[in-house]
Amino acid sequence: MRRGPRAAGQESAGRHVPWLTSLAVLVIQQAGSQGAAANQEGLRTSLDVYARLLLAVGPLLLLVRYRLPRTAVFGCAAATVVYLAAGYPYGPVFVSVAVAAFAAVVGGRRYAAWGALALVWAGHLLIGYVLRDWLPPEGDQPPGWQSELLVAAWIAAVLAAAELARTRREEWARRRAEEEAAERRRVDEERLRIARELHDVLAHSISVINVQAGMGLALLDSDPEQARSALTTIKSASKEALGEVRQVLDTLRSSGDAPRAPAPGLARLPELTAQAADAGLRVTTETEGEERALPPGADLAAFRIVQEALTNVVRHSESRTARVRMSYGPRELRLDIDDEGPASGGGSAPGRTGGGNGILGMRERAAALGGSAEAGPRPDGGFRVTARLPVGPGGSVSAPPAEEST
Repeated sequence: MRRGPRAAGQESAGRHVPWLTSLAVLVIQQAGSQGAAANQEGLRTSLDVYARLLLAVGPLLLLVRYRLPRTAVFGCAAATVVYLAAGYPYGPVFVSVAVAAFAAVVGGRRYAAWGALALVWAGHLLIGYVLRDWLPPEGDQPPGWQSELLVAAWIAAVLAAAELARTRREEWARRRAEEEAAERRRVDEERLRIARELHDVLAHSISVINVQAGMGLALLDSDPEQARSALTTIKSASKEALGEVRQVLDTLRSSGDAPRAPAPGLARLPELTAQAADAGLRVTTETEGEERALPPGADLAAFRIVQEALTNVVRHSESRTARVRMSYGPRELRLDIDDEGPASGGGSAPGRTGGGNGILGMRERAAALGGSAEAGPRPDGGFRVTARLPVGPGGSVSAPPAEEST
């Protein structure tokens, strides 16, 4: 199962042991508390071995602040409250709980961080105003509300910084996930484009080769010249197919700025009809409206749709004639490819009704340009493929060309 960037980041953080920062906090708390004890001598309890142990508990818990954020933050808060209850000097003892709370918020455990900081503040209030007569040092005075406001401001600053870091991390993770999703979409679209190109090239050429091979076998003894002609057609069709397949594969091997050969377009329609004629299919073409140059994406799509439709006639229809009508409108090119039928075998051939990939490929090509393609039987028993490709005035495509070259 594929993990998102945030889940992967949390898993990586769970395996990471932040010993360097924990060691730094340990040094700060031990050395800083020594200096604080000197400044508060006679006012607070002197540091002893128990104070040193309490000052080490927080940094040790920070080692698991990514893997066990709740345990780390509440453990640091408890160690801080016990340290204050023992009357030891105020100082950097709060650093460990601040670091643990920051890590908890960033790791998505904000309620645990809020609770732990509230525990520290409540413990400080309780120790300083309610329990001070029963706790060391003797004669301790209330800290004053000014000190409490300072503690509250410190807590608010820690939480604000942690929330800001969490928001930025989530935004970074979201942006990274979107970039990865976009990259996967680009890869999938390119894979689909290449598969569609290979299908269209190979299906047409192999259909011609299959028909000519059957004809050559049938006429090999009775009409050697006609059999030779069929073999010549097979050689020509296979050479063209190899060239187009090589052209598609070259785009995978070349860099993005490598030169590319022009993509097939309607200008090659006579070649297509000649290949169909070699396969025994007579194709007539009609043009309505003012013929004009099409954008590369629309031109390629139109050529491939006509190619696939004629291939289906050769493979799946008993008709030996087909008609291609191209209607140029102000903003749309309409293609109609008809044959008289019926389907080979007297039924509905799977490739003609969408069971194969040909008609699906036509629809995908048209949809990529914002158009449509439909195929189905005619009321009179024939079969028709109709495609509409939106083209703006002056030959500009109204949708971004999905396939400008192969």
